[in-house]
Amino acid sequence: MIELSNNQLTFRFPEVHQKAVCRINFQRTLRIPDDNREYPLPPGLGRFPVEHVDDFADNLPETWRTHGGVFIPMYQSEALWINFPSSRYPCAVKIAAGRINAVSGKPWSNGLSDDQDYAVIPEQPWLDGFNVSEDHIRQFVAMPLGEGFTAEEQITGKVEHGGLQIIVYPMKHDIFMEHFERYGKICSYTLEEGPMFLSAPDMGLAPGGLMRQEIHEDEYGIDAWDQDNGLRCFVHLVNSAHYLAITGHRPPHKPPTADDYTSAGLPWFDYYDDSRALAGSRILSRLHSVAAKMIEQGKGLMPDNDPVQPGIVKVIRKGNVVRDGRF
Repeated sequence: MIELSNNQLTFRFPEVHQKAVCRINFQRTLRIPDDNREYPLPPGLGRFPVEHVDDFADNLPETWRTHGGVFIPMYQSEALWINFPSSRYPCAVKIAAGRINAVSGKPWSNGLSDDQDYAVIPEQPWLDGFNVSEDHIRQFVAMPLGEGFTAEEQITGKVEHGGLQIIVYPMKHDIFMEHFERYGKICSYTLEEGPMFLSAPDMGLAPGGLMRQEIHEDEYGIDAWDQDNGLRCFVHLVNSAHYLAITGHRPPHKPPTADDYTSAGLPWFDYYDDSRALAGSRILSRLHSVAAKMIEQGKGLMPDNDPVQPGIVKVIRKGNVVRDGRF
């Protein structure tokens, strides 16, 4: 069962265990400069509003009604990160953008791959973008479909799906019971908490700026996950310019630029964890970023893309880990 409450998706697996619950929400954030420099973690600026597709079915494309799920509004070139709030029950979560796996770069499939193509919750507290190297991602940035920017279009050459696709598998009951004492003490960290149809509301995710972030290795192995009890959800992305006409609700205000935020003296973040990281995807590493694609297409420089120098960087540590510094 999947529930939507307070702009957060909750995946429940009572047939596996009463505690088998995974929560996911989508955070508004700064779009970091897309200049091939490495940036720390930007802040969460609050959750995106999340709407049921079925509540507005008459105003939405037929493909959206077929996929079901939910939708969120995003401005063109706006960034997001996917937040996995504190959970005491481990789950394996697959994330795709336009049915392109954000960890492996391969086409969508329902099952888990031996070549890990998923994140393990709660070890992975959030995901900001496409896995392009062992310790770097390229930020998720919303762009219109049909202009060649999205990961889906760059890899497949087609415009078919857009949006985000999520599937969650809980840990098997017996494996959880075996590790129960250990997981009773684990807590991950987060930074917050028709007639009216307008043409081309669909958005997809394209690779943006470069950020230091790791996708943690699965220390339990693929056999730990109950693949007979997965839950899927399609998260459509609607251009904020269409959101009011579809829902009658005003979209959130535009987020500040990275320069505005940094100039105000507000903090960026760095996350410390000694877990082993997955290698980056060769497929995803070959994608052109939004800024590079704009130049390639002769559209000039990307707006609001000036480099910034974060003045305040706060370190977030997992649990009670003590960092081994230099002696």
